[in-house]
Amino acid sequence: MTTSERVSQSAFDGSRLRVVLLLDLHDGAQKQFLEAYEQLRNQVASVPGHISDQLCQSIENPSQWLITSEWESAPPFLAWVNSEEHVETVQPLHSCVRDTRSLRFSVLRETGNISAPLPQSEKGRLQATARVGDGVVRHALTFTVKPGSEPMVAKILAGYSSPQAQVDENTRLRRTSLFMHGNRVVRAIEVEGDLMAALRHVSRQPEVMAVEEAINPYLEQDRDLSDPGSARVFFTRAALPAVHHVSVGTGEPSDVERHALFYPAKSGSGMALARLLAREDEAAADDPANPVHCSTIFQRDDIVVRLVDVRGSIEDDPVLALGLKGDRNGAVLSRLLDADALGVDGAPTTEKEISRFLERSDMQLITDRSSSAS
Repeated sequence: MTTSERVSQSAFDGSRLRVVLLLDLHDGAQKQFLEAYEQLRNQVASVPGHISDQLCQSIENPSQWLITSEWESAPPFLAWVNSEEHVETVQPLHSCVRDTRSLRFSVLRETGNISAPLPQSEKGRLQATARVGDGVVRHALTFTVKPGSEPMVAKILAGYSSPQAQVDENTRLRRTSLFMHGNRVVRAIEVEGDLMAALRHVSRQPEVMAVEEAINPYLEQDRDLSDPGSARVFFTRAALPAVHHVSVGTGEPSDVERHALFYPAKSGSGMALARLLAREDEAAADDPANPVHCSTIFQRDDIVVRLVDVRGSIEDDPVLALGLKGDRNGAVLSRLLDADALGVDGAPTTEKEISRFLERSDMQLITDRSSSAS
């Protein structure tokens, strides 16, 4: 089995996706759960890219259930699971479920009937090679605050004490980087171990609870984190999943500088824009002269954020740091980017335009905390 040498993850390799949802039901909620699932199943069946799903019940503990679904590839699933339609569709399930855990896997190998081997078209939709991981789960949350409140929100978010990094013997909060672009907040999280366990751990820390309470009056979308239903909806809508990551190695050079770059997409073009940047990052990883040590692309709807660790200064080579190398990429970018949202005129081509684009897309760093320093 061939294995990619660089550390990477991607939702854009075209392989089939297997989604596993583990559920622990409240006692006596089975009938209500099955009724809700029937409605959900019928709606999901019509979603483009959905292939099949199964509902399973544990033979050891009847309160434990499993839903597995198969998708043509990751992008249609991500578009569905991050949509407002999905938030509304799964709402009836929440009152039945004590705890859930969602896992997503690309299909790498498949064993079928040796007398009836898979057709070549089916084989082609398997993950081509095994990827190398670094044991880190990457995720981000994003939300907006009321215009004019940005300085106060930045002050609140920069001033809290770091929560305890060690969650349990298997999970550790490795790094949290918080950025703002206008009135949009993006919090990027790196976790060793179980992401959901880390998020629950952080949300229960007194210092974090105090900060979340302090920024509540400034949020454009009201929330009540003390109410499980309201909190669930907020964090579902705030999720900004990592769709691509590539790093040239597992170590971190001493001269690395962290940036978050904001690429607002035209309506309906977010996934295509993220895919374009992912292709450029893959090519850049093969170039020893490229200043980008690692890059993570987060995308939801038409919001695309690229978190980059750059060797030296980002201004040293803004073309490479922005992922805009090549005239063809610039032309494609101009069709996908909502330039008005950045206050620029289309995709940058001249040195002056590139510098202006960098200035407008580079997000303001509010705080960047590593567990080794907390």
